[in-house]
Amino acid sequence: MKIKYTFFTGLALVSALFDNAFAQTKPKYNVLFVAVDDMNDWVGPFGGYEGIKTPNIDKLARKGVVFKRAYCAAPACNPSRASLLTGVRPSTSGVYHNNQPWRPVLKDAVTLPQYFTANGYDVKGAGKIFHNAFNDDASWPVYFDVPKSPEPPKAPVNGFAHFDWSPVDVKDEDMGDFKVVNQGIEYFNQKHDKPFFLAIGLTRPHLPWYVPQKYYDLYPLSSIKLPKVVANDLSDVPDAGVKIAKPKGDHKFIVDNKQWEKAVQGYLASITFADVQIGRLLDALENSEYAKNTIIVFFGDHGWHLGEKEHWRKFALWEEASRVPFLVYAPGLSKENSVSERTVNLLDIYPTLAELCNLPAKKELEGNSIVPLLKNPSATWEHPSVTTHGFGNHAVRSEKWRYIRYNDGSEELYDHENDPQEFKNVAKDEKYLSEKIKLAKSLPAINTKDAPTVKEGKE
Repeated sequence: MKIKYTFFTGLALVSALFDNAFAQTKPKYNVLFVAVDDMNDWVGPFGGYEGIKTPNIDKLARKGVVFKRAYCAAPACNPSRASLLTGVRPSTSGVYHNNQPWRPVLKDAVTLPQYFTANGYDVKGAGKIFHNAFNDDASWPVYFDVPKSPEPPKAPVNGFAHFDWSPVDVKDEDMGDFKVVNQGIEYFNQKHDKPFFLAIGLTRPHLPWYVPQKYYDLYPLSSIKLPKVVANDLSDVPDAGVKIAKPKGDHKFIVDNKQWEKAVQGYLASITFADVQIGRLLDALENSEYAKNTIIVFFGDHGWHLGEKEHWRKFALWEEASRVPFLVYAPGLSKENSVSERTVNLLDIYPTLAELCNLPAKKELEGNSIVPLLKNPSATWEHPSVTTHGFGNHAVRSEKWRYIRYNDGSEELYDHENDPQEFKNVAKDEKYLSEKIKLAKSLPAINTKDAPTVKEGKE
């Protein structure tokens, strides 16, 4: 796998915009930016699956701040990553889905890695940071592309790898994510004269769930626990929500072919495989000269359903699709074993890192710096989290409520104190009208029409 060096002409223009950057305090901290794909809350610190084996993520959680109520801006790879890396909401850009290239509609956006480059940082990316189909050459002075991982000779479950799971007879070293992490390990072993921004993106647990046999062996089928579900869970969901869930698609296939336990096993195995690679990366940092002055941001780009609400994958506005694992370690600021229950969004990463690294503030960013929560995880916080899936479809999440409004005006409302699985939609109950009105104030004021689409990039 070759490393690609990109020299972009726009950098001079970007640098000119921020000439005052170097007049400010010299940045003190490095940044390790770790993205994982399709990882929901089934990891130790977030309690989504009892018995999950994620010792390395658990260790990182003990080191920094765990954000228990963190959500994506969009429940799909491309819009989630484009929004958090540009600081622009999907409803502002019109990038709602995986088949919509983001750069054509955000020509002037200064991405997070571009911003760090312009402010004197050494920047490198490896693996999946932007959605693979729409990686941004202008963002990376140095970038290591995502290597392909081994696959079985034939997709074992249903004949196509976009929805498939199986152990593969290979070593960790053969997997693409292992090679991506090697880039980070090598980077930490080098001497850097400037502060750095290193982005490492893991593909697993994205489908297909092909990982070495030893990870499947950790989760015998006899021990698998299925998600909590109720019969006819979509009966009180508006047609717009049922259309998104597609219960007669993936879920029907899973049930008819008795694959539910095997699918859960594959997902768990893939999470633990990813955790092992994360451990290799974090150990390398810990053993390097940069351990004490490197900020660590770890996040999943969106959640994932495994049969809840008769739905699979992401692509929905419910809790399972929009809640993400999100951890931050800020040297000298965050305290060990800290947990925040405040509602935060992946859009908040950009302004947070800019503030932590003493970079000039970017007022056009649509997220909120969570530095106050790193200092005090229980601080007052008046920012409900908004997730958008498609034009005019939004979910607002407060600490107690999830309010969904679709573009046809239909609604869902869930009381998370009494109904954490979102089994009962109470949107039509008149006694909750005031709550809906309050939550609706956080709906985006701008709903930009869909950005142009292309054939590639759907997954």
